[in-house]
Amino acid sequence: MPELPEVETTRRGLEPLVIGQRVETVVIRNRALRQPVPRELPRLMAGATIRGLARRGKYLLFDCGGGTLILHLGMSGRLWVVADRAPPTRHDHFDLVLASGTVVRLRDPRRFGLVLWQRGDPLAHRLLKEIGPEPFSADFDAAWLHRSTRNRSAAIKLVLMDSHVVAGVGNIYANEALFRSGIPPRMAARRLTRERCGILVEKIRETLELAIGAGGSTLRDYVASDGQAGYFQNQFMVYDRAGEPCLRCGTRVKGIRQGQRSTYYCPVCQR
Repeated sequence: MPELPEVETTRRGLEPLVIGQRVETVVIRNRALRQPVPRELPRLMAGATIRGLARRGKYLLFDCGGGTLILHLGMSGRLWVVADRAPPTRHDHFDLVLASGTVVRLRDPRRFGLVLWQRGDPLAHRLLKEIGPEPFSADFDAAWLHRSTRNRSAAIKLVLMDSHVVAGVGNIYANEALFRSGIPPRMAARRLTRERCGILVEKIRETLELAIGAGGSTLRDYVASDGQAGYFQNQFMVYDRAGEPCLRCGTRVKGIRQGQRSTYYCPVCQR
């Protein structure tokens, strides 16, 4: 699943191409995504000027003045720029066609993505209003994480993937941040001291910054909006490295399952 670095990489790639541009039309080829694409979207968006492109968690927000186009890439979605005459393929479900000739296309083989419209404040949408603080914001600090984990007996890795606690930290980057913090993924969240919460906040930011700088991680289907593959997977310390030697101490990395997701850790470095 595209996580925060992949979505932010997409946002940065699209921003200079769409800001200030007028929407000519939108093309809906398949409404049957995780939620139905609104039928009236072509009417609502035609002629609108895109004023901004923001990210909230793993959602992209196209500010169109009178409303906001909200997109989520789902499990394997890709939002990319194509030539205006490029023929769509089977899984190309949605096009945002700009008067400049730029076409932003959503390809989503599993159809778990979202294309929605919100009038007024986009953050008031029911899918966005309960999301926790952004990991790079001042609101996400040691005090917040410590306070948010006091009554949580769940494993800290699962808590990090709860978007109510912090926005956009998915499986890959939770694994990597916990390794960099020296915190075992199965530790009960409420056992974290405030000091370790501070370290974890710092390492979450560090991990995400490194991943964004590398254009995200290309695993299976994901590539950025310009069609280029990210390469943070070449810098993984533990993720998908079960049985291989830890890059710090040489102990074999272990792999387990938590919440139906794969977890990787070093039993020596993470205690």
